Amino acid sequence: MPRVCETRDLGRLRWAEAYQIQQKLVEQRKAGLIPDQLLFVEHPHVITMGRNGHLSNILASPEMLSRAGIEVHETNRGGDVTYHGPGQLVCYPIFDLRDWKRDVRAYVNSIVEAIAAALREYGIDASPDPDAIGAWVDGKKIAAIGVHISRWVTSHGFALNIDTDLSYYRHIVPCGLSKPVTSMKQEGAQGATRERVIAQLTRHLAIGFDLEIRLASTDHNGMSSEARCLTS
Repeated sequence: MPRVCETRDLGRLRWAEAYQIQQKLVEQRKAGLIPDQLLFVEHPHVITMGRNGHLSNILASPEMLSRAGIEVHETNRGGDVTYHGPGQLVCYPIFDLRDWKRDVRAYVNSIVEAIAAALREYGIDASPDPDAIGAWVDGKKIAAIGVHISRWVTSHGFALNIDTDLSYYRHIVPCGLSKPVTSMKQEGAQGATRERVIAQLTRHLAIGFDLEIRLASTDHNGMSSEARCLTS
């Protein structure tokens, strides 16, 4: 029987604000107060560094980043350094893997499969790389993945470049790999609006993780009305 998953679009939100919302929902999911969650968001320019990150992979000085309007945040996700910005769709799944599979590799692989299935609808052939996490098109990274799992509840997630300004990647070594990046636009995708891509990813994630998707009503704290009742 499919598990219920609430989905919400946070719009454009600074990374730190979205992280606060994400963490509140993670704690509620751990407590069993809410079902699985799918958060979609677009961040203003920001560089995030994972637990395994190296400062040497940020190529620009703090002064240069500040002049370019790029924030920098350390995170508890896996992976190295990555960039988020306008034109990129970020997805934060908050899943309790005890209700699915207690298997981190299977979780990441299923995310890649959902991304690849959505991209195939635009004629883009994406696949995993045996030596690097993410979704790749002809050796170019189109989606970065970095996750955190605590008590089998997931947080952080993936970032898919729709029509991202790829010039911002010059400030970093993406995920510590000297490989090029790409976007759906650069790969020739037609009609790839943010709303359409969200719908396609949601559908394929629902298939891969056996989810029944419901739209969550969201307040300014990122909590559904059901969650507010349970926590008030």
